Amino acid sequence: MNDLDRLLQAVLTQARALDLPISSQIDPHVAVDRRAVCRLGCCILKNGRYQIHLSVRLSDGPEAACLQTLAHEALHTCPGCLDHGKRWQSYAARMNAAYGYAISRTSDPAALGLPDWEKPVRYVLVCRSCGREFARMRASSLVQHPERYRCRCGGRLERKS
Repeated sequence: MNDLDRLLQAVLTQARALDLPISSQIDPHVAVDRRAVCRLGCCILKNGRYQIHLSVRLSDGPEAACLQTLAHEALHTCPGCLDHGKRWQSYAARMNAAYGYAISRTSDPAALGLPDWEKPVRYVLVCRSCGREFARMRASSLVQHPERYRCRCGGRLERKS
């Protein structure tokens, strides 16, 4: 059993101690994702089993960062928690209170003690009204058709680069 697998088992034990409905169908081996650029981890449901992946970038950080990310992903195995909805948030709050985590929908790598982690950016859109910038890596619909979208302020978006 490698270190990540051991940490996953520790997180699952913590969650079960709080009577959280963590799935029993979790692959005990954590996959290391060497291609993940923006995310720290993910939970994939395939053929009725959950596979948890962590970014290779977590290997440069403290154990606490791995534990918190594993806890975040393990909560996705609870019934009705594949998203970050209210049920998932309530379970995250219970884990946070009991074990001192700061599990949230997204995590700031710097707050987790990870080395400099700049997200690569290929496209930048800007609001014509307020100047807010939107950085994107992929040529999504937003990037390809900014005229279809509006900023929170109601302003129109245009592609800067």
